[in-house]
Amino acid sequence: MDRTFGPTTCELLEVARASIGISGWRYPPWRGVFYPQGLRQASELHFASRSFSTIEINGSFYSLMRPETYEAWYQETPKGFTFAVKGGRYITHLKRLKDVALPLANFFASGVLRLREKLGPILWQLPPQQVFDERKLRAFFELLPGSTQQAARLARRHDQRLAGRSETRALTERPLRHALEVRHDSFKDKRFYDLARKYNAAIVFAHDKDFPEIDEPTADFTYARLMGSEEKVKTGYKPAELDKWAKRANAWAKKGDAFVYFISGAKVRNPAAAQALMEKV
Repeated sequence: MDRTFGPTTCELLEVARASIGISGWRYPPWRGVFYPQGLRQASELHFASRSFSTIEINGSFYSLMRPETYEAWYQETPKGFTFAVKGGRYITHLKRLKDVALPLANFFASGVLRLREKLGPILWQLPPQQVFDERKLRAFFELLPGSTQQAARLARRHDQRLAGRSETRALTERPLRHALEVRHDSFKDKRFYDLARKYNAAIVFAHDKDFPEIDEPTADFTYARLMGSEEKVKTGYKPAELDKWAKRANAWAKKGDAFVYFISGAKVRNPAAAQALMEKV
């Protein structure tokens, strides 16, 4: 599958910017801390999507969603908003990227395309035990669709499990971006960087003491996941740390769009950390 982005595709891309947000939006400890006291759970996405320009969808990692779910999320969020979508763990953790043509078809048929122009990067997170395998990774990259049209064609190959509950149309004509989060030191390899660069796949910059930290530009965008917030700090990170991340986010944005998400760590502080960083970028 041709994943090369030519001039026509580049014309579809927006002006580079830094988009900062959170991972997920339904987290009970945020109620009364980030969400106003008494806000209905059904209104949380409406509130969060007007506080941030982007949110990472997590539910898609655990199971195949439904088209009407993605449609509701699309309708609930404002113009200019962007969702990052986490690819299914069946593909990354159970199948370990092997023989995943059909699972990929099911994933893209599950309704992802209903996000239309709000569909941002698709995150593929590998398990910590997954080591760098150049042949397997190349085969995976070859399967990934580089546009909504390619994704729609792939989605039409879904199996019977999605009969009557699929979306196989490209509702907008846009390029698709893919980001790969690796969690094994064997990926600190020039062969991996070159392979990702060939397929315009971003290597996720994951700031966590337990995972390899790779800041290698391999795509026309950057995808970062910051995991070090502290509960005792009201903004999750101390001012000096936020200044450091702001400088880095601005540097990433000069190379292309940058997507920065605050995840895990002291999760209750992540919305405040994202808001504080937004003020500095």
